[in-house]
Amino acid sequence: EKAVNLKKDLAEMQEWMTQAEEEYLEKDFEYKSPEELENAVEEMKRAKEDVLQKEVRVKILKDNIKMLAAKVPSSGQDLATELNVVLENYQLLCVFFYLEHTEVWSCWIELLQYLDLETAWLNNLEERVQMTGNLPDKLDAVNDALESLESVLRHPADNRTQIRELGQTLIDGGILDDIISEKLEAFNARYEELSHLAVSRQITLEQQLQTMRETDHMLQVLQESLGDLDRQLTSYLTDRIDAFQMPQEAQ
Repeated sequence: EKAVNLKKDLAEMQEWMTQAEEEYLEKDFEYKSPEELENAVEEMKRAKEDVLQKEVRVKILKDNIKMLAAKVPSSGQDLATELNVVLENYQLLCVFFYLEHTEVWSCWIELLQYLDLETAWLNNLEERVQMTGNLPDKLDAVNDALESLESVLRHPADNRTQIRELGQTLIDGGILDDIISEKLEAFNARYEELSHLAVSRQITLEQQLQTMRETDHMLQVLQESLGDLDRQLTSYLTDRIDAFQMPQEAQ
C-alpha cells in the first residue's frame, strides 16, 4: 500500500512538472516593452515560489522511497527509477527559475545602469567641449581647457563594451529588441558625434597652444633683446657719447 501511495505521489509530481515545463520551459519568451518584461518577471517569481514549495514534497518522496527500497528492494527499485526522472526534471525547473529570467532581468537592469553612466559621461564631455568654444586669448586659459578636455577623453572603454555585449545578448534572445536597438543606436550616434567633436576640438586647442607658446617665446626673446639695447643706449647717454661716435648700428 505504501508503494502504491508513493507511486501515486510520483505520478502527481510528474504531472505537475510536465505542466510547468509546457508553460515555462517550452514557452517562446519575447518581450516588446519593459512592462511586458516586468510582468513576466513577476509571473516567474510566483512560479519560482511554487517550485520552491514543492521542494519539501520532493524531499519527503525521496526519503520515503529510500526507506522503502531498504525494506523492500523489489518495490523500491522501480520507484527509485521513477524518482530519478522526477528529480532530474525538478532540478531542471529550479535551474530555469533561478537563472533564466533572473539573468534576463539583471541583464536589462545592468544595461540601463551602464547607459546611465555613459550618458552622464557624454553630458560631461559635451559640457567640456562647449567650454572650449569661447576662451580668453591667454595661454593659461587654453592650457587649462585642453587638460580638462583630455582628462574626460581618457574615459575607459569598458562600459561601452559592456553596453554592446549586454544589448546584443538581449537582442539575440528576442528581449525588447526594438527598444534596445533604438537605445543603442541613439547612444552610439551621440557617442560618435561627441567623440569626433571633442577630438577635433582637442587638436585645435593643441595647435592654438603651440602657436601661443611660440609667440610667447618670440616676445620673450624680443623683450630681452630690447632690454639689452636699452641698457646699451643708456650707457651711451650716461657717458655722453656723441651719436656720430657710435657704431653705425647703434646710431
